[in-house]
Amino acid sequence: MINITFITNDNKQVSAPENSNLLRVSLREKGGIPFKCGGGLCGTCKCRIETGIENTDAVKPKERNHLTSDDLAAGFRMACQTFVLGDVAVSWVPKGR
Repeated sequence: MINITFITNDNKQVSAPENSNLLRVSLREKGGIPFKCGGGLCGTCKCRIETGIENTDAVKPKERNHLTSDDLAAGFRMACQTFVLGDVAVSWVPKGR
């Protein structure tokens, strides 16, 4: 099992199986990452991997539609497209801000 910390949600920590989809874990565990479509089309689930970026899978083409090279270099990912291979801590801009 791996540990995921949802920084923006009061540092909520949950465990999940290795190779879990970040958005699905957030939904199941009430992590709080915002979303609308869940399929890489809307860009709503943009989040930043604050620690553990090396524990995520490769960036998908759908992510490149919403994230610039600078975003990717800064650790931003689309939660719906990101699979977690080890411990990570993630943050995002809360809805309404």
